[in-house]
Amino acid sequence: MADPAPQSDGDGARPPGGPDVPPKRPSPLANPRVRVVLLLVGIVVVIGVAVLGFRWFTHGRFVQSTNDAYVRADQVTVAPKVSGYVEAVYVADNQAVAAGQPLLKIDTANYDATLATQRATAAAREADIEAARRQVAQQQEAVAQASAQLKGAQDAAAYADHEAERYKLLSSQGVETQQRYAQAVDQRNQAQATARANAAAKAQAERQVATLSAQVGQAEAQLKAAQAQVTTAQINLGDTLIRAAIAGRIGDKSVRLGQFVQPGARLMSVVPVQDVYLVGNFKETQIGRMQIGQRATVSLDAFGGRKIEAVVDSFSPGTGAQFALLPPENATGNFTKIVQRVPVRFRLRPPQDLQGRILPGLSATVSVDTSAAPERQRAAR
Repeated sequence: MADPAPQSDGDGARPPGGPDVPPKRPSPLANPRVRVVLLLVGIVVVIGVAVLGFRWFTHGRFVQSTNDAYVRADQVTVAPKVSGYVEAVYVADNQAVAAGQPLLKIDTANYDATLATQRATAAAREADIEAARRQVAQQQEAVAQASAQLKGAQDAAAYADHEAERYKLLSSQGVETQQRYAQAVDQRNQAQATARANAAAKAQAERQVATLSAQVGQAEAQLKAAQAQVTTAQINLGDTLIRAAIAGRIGDKSVRLGQFVQPGARLMSVVPVQDVYLVGNFKETQIGRMQIGQRATVSLDAFGGRKIEAVVDSFSPGTGAQFALLPPENATGNFTKIVQRVPVRFRLRPPQDLQGRILPGLSATVSVDTSAAPERQRAAR
């Protein structure tokens, strides 16, 4: 048989203490063990908050951090100085190279021919100088000959003048005829004309020496120009072999065997992975207490946030906006103040197992303890 329906009072409510009312459960706080556990948890929380607060007050509030940080390296772009077809490529992608190691070679046929031509031109200029010097020596001998002829003509003119004076005296005394005196005067005039002609010949010969000496100087100048062209041809020939300017690893390699290259074309890059550094872009409100030499901690995303030591190396001479392609001009239009960022350079001190593995472009988070004294000050103490 079915259970009888429960009785209700006049307004339809069930009487208290009926069979559907659940029993009242005791409060968990009534258990002494629960109260002890909660008390211990509260004490631990209070102690933890106190410790964290103390650490923040004494240290944490002086630590400045930013995740706007990236690994950099002063990579060198490899570009040719001369044009031509690539004859040989000596390196592969990502290969490690030493400073001075050959990277590629451009065909040297044209530059060998140019060098041979310039050397022949220089040899011709040397021959011109030798010929001009011989002409100068020959002309100097002609000057000496003209000088001797002039001396003889002057002596003959002096003798003829003396004879003319003597015959003039004898003619006036009646010892010699007037005709003989006239002959003596004519011989004197001829001797003087010969002396003047020899003097003019000597002067002309001396001027010719000066002209030939100038030609020697001109030939020497042409030789210097030819030698400079030889040097230029040698430099161009040497530039057909491109070497690594620094030690590092090959990256961004685009050159191929047989490719025609032009001066200044980017062929590859040499990245000094052993000399990388970090640049952190801090807000201008964070650098007030930063100093060169302060220690920093760098967390690299590529290595699971592994932390390595670093040191503040230098500060940028301006904010990043100042070196942008289009720097802001706040003197025009409406003004909205924006917190600027200052690039700060850090020297990395990676452990041995990370040497050469920290690559330019990797993201990082850097933290600087601005309460610590710089390393130079600590060393001085």
